[in-house]
This record gives sequence, C-alpha cells and structure tokens, in this order.
Amino acid sequence: MTHPLTILGIESSCDETAAAVIHGGKIVSNVVMSQLVHQSYGGVVPELAARAHETNIMPVVTAALEQAATQKSALDAIGFTQGPGLLGPLLVGSCFAKSLAFALGIRLIGVHHMQAHVLANFIDPPKPSFPFLCLTVSGGHTQIILVKDYFAMEVLGETQDDAIGEAFDKIAHLMGLSYPGGALIDRYAQEGDPQAFAFPTTHMPDFDFSFSGIKTAFSLFIKGKTPEFILTNRANICASIQAMLVRMLLDKLTKVVQKSGITTIALAGGVAANSYLRRQLKELAAQHGWRLFIPAPAYCTDNAAMVAITAYYKYQLKQFVGLDAKSLPRCSIT
Repeated sequence: MTHPLTILGIESSCDETAAAVIHGGKIVSNVVMSQLVHQSYGGVVPELAARAHETNIMPVVTAALEQAATQKSALDAIGFTQGPGLLGPLLVGSCFAKSLAFALGIRLIGVHHMQAHVLANFIDPPKPSFPFLCLTVSGGHTQIILVKDYFAMEVLGETQDDAIGEAFDKIAHLMGLSYPGGALIDRYAQEGDPQAFAFPTTHMPDFDFSFSGIKTAFSLFIKGKTPEFILTNRANICASIQAMLVRMLLDKLTKVVQKSGITTIALAGGVAANSYLRRQLKELAAQHGWRLFIPAPAYCTDNAAMVAITAYYKYQLKQFVGLDAKSLPRCSIT
C-alpha cells in the first residue's frame, strides 16, 4: 500500500455512539453522540441504549467522514469495538461495521474496548515508551495494567467488585444528582474542602481494589440527611468523597511503581477526565520523578478515536477479523 492508511473507527459499547477517522496515523475526525434517554433512570438501560445506537450510528458515521473530508471509497478498513460492553449496543456497532466493510470490500478489525482506552495515550504526542504502567479507570473497570507492547498487556491489580466510575455515579445518585453523576461530583468538589468529612476506605491485598463497601458507607452517611443539609454541604461532601476515592487509586499505583521499578505512567478511561485525579496524579508524578502521560479529556471518555488508533496498529500487524466475529460482552485484556 503506497497511500496513507485510512481507517474508520466505530464505538458503541455503552451509551455513546461514536465514529472517528484516522489518516496516516493522525486522527482527523472524532464524533461522539451521547444518549440523554438514560438520565431519568439513573443509569444505562441496555435496551434503550441499543435502540438509540440504531438511530444515531448512521448520522454519526456520516458526520465523521464529512469532518475528515473522506469518501467511504477511500477507506482501507473499519475498526469496531468488539467488547467488552453491553451486548445490544455492541451488536449494533458490529453489524453496521460488518455491513459497510462487506459492501466496500475492505478489512474488518475487532477492537478491545479497554486496550483502546490504554492506546488513547498514543493519539497525540508525546507518547509513552514501553514498558509503562497504565491506571485505567472507568464506569466498568478499575485496573493497573503493565503495558509491555501495543497488544501485550498484563493486569497487575483490579477491582474485585464495582468499578470506581460506577461508585462515583452511585454516590451522585444517593445525593440526588442527575446521571451521569461523576462529572457533577468533580464540578461541585472544586468549591469544597476535601477534608470536611471523613469517609472510611477499604483495604485489599496486593494491588486490587474494592469500591462496594465505599458505596455502602456513603449510603449510611447520607441516610437521614435532609435535602437542605445535602445542598448546603454539597461541595464539601463531593470534595471529601472524591479525595478519598482518588487517594485509594494513587496509593495502589504508588505501591506498584515501588515494586516494579517502572516509572513511566499513563492514565486512561472515562474517570481519567476527572480534574482532581489528573491534578493529584501530576503532583505525585512530579514528586517522584515519574514520566506521566494523560490523554486529552475527549479521548478519555468513550470515543471512537481510541478505536481508530487501536485499529491502525492492528492493521499493521494484519490482525483482522471475519464477518463471523462475535461481539464479546466480557473479554480479558490479556
């Protein structure tokens, strides 16, 4: 192939319908359409998410191609999120990708959602060198990953129950905040005192996490509190619980660095957009002399640019899938 590689990436693992185009290793468009239908339910409803993807996927892909000034005939391959995620939404994205790839006679590339989050660190320079540690935090995952190469990853520690993003959203729901609540906690916390309230933490062996007990403790704390109390103390409550959760992440990460000796660190996943986490991690990295890499916020939350960059590297390794590729709601990153 003599011309620069052009790939369309499609993301549909949860409640964002997204498409992006990568041309010659550079992201030239990244379109994301969020689903507002879930707000009244306090969480993602899989059936409604799948229906919204069916409505959104054509206009989102069209917009991504138009922004990239790219015709469908110029595409060399289509990358799509194969898993993990919600089965219905995954099927919408995979079926669309398969149909378009078949119609165009081009390659199809299945992408692991969490690998894509990690590889979002390679979208813009500077880019990390191997090996590095990646703290991957989202609504469905909380992991510390040893990244040996683009597709050689080892989970060193992970949550044994709920993910930190789910904990943020549940805590926000208990406070009466709308879904998704993690971003609202981040916003209100900026005006609060992180030491105003003391919340218990959990202690897990090795490098694993647990957030289920945190949600229970917060539920007991908020129980019986009047709406007036919550509103008056909202900023301090948000700042305090956020500080405790972030401290849990960074304490474990520090232990992994000390044991492994690896000081190149990356951040990934939707919770990586949290401003307090980004700030605290930068301070920690400066304190210890770590080389730190954090994607732009637009590449932290679910997006198709991360799918496109992952497909770009997979194409060069000739890691293609057929039209019979199955969507995988659960699949390991290794």
